[in-house]
Amino acid sequence: MRFAIDARLVYYTQAGIGQYTIRLIRALAALNQEDQFLILQSRKHPDPIVRQHNFRRIGLWTPSHNRFEQFFLPLELLRVDADVLHSPDFIPPLYCRRFRFVITIHDLHFLIYPKFLTEESARYYGQIDRAVQHAHHIIVPSEATKQDTINLLGVPESKITVISEAANPLFRPIPRREALAKVQARFPGLPSDFILFVGTLEPRKNLPTLLRAYQHLREAYRLDAELVFVGRRGWLVDDLFHQIDEMGLRDYCHFLGRVADEDLLYLLNAARCLTLPAHYEGFGLPPLEAMACGTPVVVSNVASLPEVVGDAGLLVDPNNWEELAVALWRVLTDEQLANELRQKGLQRASLFSWERAAQETLAVYRQVAAQPVTQSKAYRVQA
Repeated sequence: MRFAIDARLVYYTQAGIGQYTIRLIRALAALNQEDQFLILQSRKHPDPIVRQHNFRRIGLWTPSHNRFEQFFLPLELLRVDADVLHSPDFIPPLYCRRFRFVITIHDLHFLIYPKFLTEESARYYGQIDRAVQHAHHIIVPSEATKQDTINLLGVPESKITVISEAANPLFRPIPRREALAKVQARFPGLPSDFILFVGTLEPRKNLPTLLRAYQHLREAYRLDAELVFVGRRGWLVDDLFHQIDEMGLRDYCHFLGRVADEDLLYLLNAARCLTLPAHYEGFGLPPLEAMACGTPVVVSNVASLPEVVGDAGLLVDPNNWEELAVALWRVLTDEQLANELRQKGLQRASLFSWERAAQETLAVYRQVAAQPVTQSKAYRVQA
């Protein structure tokens, strides 16, 4: 069979969905040498994601998330012959009936928190209703996202398959002293004790609550650990920096932006703990990556995070900064608890693998390939 995967986004960003696309393609290559895979990449991205005899790179001019994408992409796809086209970035080519379509919905934050969207993001994600109607099957990374897809978009359960993601195999335990030396050489000025946050700096990550909890740690508990933020700056980030200045925390907050995977490996191992107090996550990869390194995690008890972390981390109410402060204090001061979380985290992370994700994704491809090419069912969108 011939399966096409839209990997154009990888040229523009290798975070989030870009990482998912890369890891999935590489895992499929390690698993399958029989079927033909057509990897649709930006023409500006000349290097194939995989070099293997049954994987062929096809360069496309149409950028991802472009306002004219739905007009130009179907024209470029006229030269692509495949049984199934997988769109890992939510939205398939809507005006194209040549393929059977699989889409991955990573989360539906844009429906749950629409006030946080930029105008351009609202335009792109506003296509989601037609996308789920157009798709022959939908992959989601968690039961939480599955339920959101059913409840918010009216998609029947039979059309959805949950396939968990996994940590980058690079992430593994390294002695903290060695990791800290690497980190301080790479990022001069970082402290020896720090709490790590990894993710886009945007409102749904609930960073104001983290700052209030952190201020309480310094003032009430007299803890000296500082905050290190890894991730690109998202929308409304200026409000976050204003809050930091108003709270007098500027000297204790370090913003590293996007970092290379190898740098993140050492940061995760050097951190005293990782925290993700997000209001919403479709899967929550940073906690899984931290657990794969043996780093304790403190995360929200909402959406997909309890599925990912299980009993291997501390779960807190994202709306309660005092609860978050207490959880962080416990991890930072109770070495027995921290060691217990390290061991549980390593065991928990081992349950997730890209090999399994590739096997399950390939099963979806084969199932969809057996369906008629045209499928048009309207689903009632929930109010």
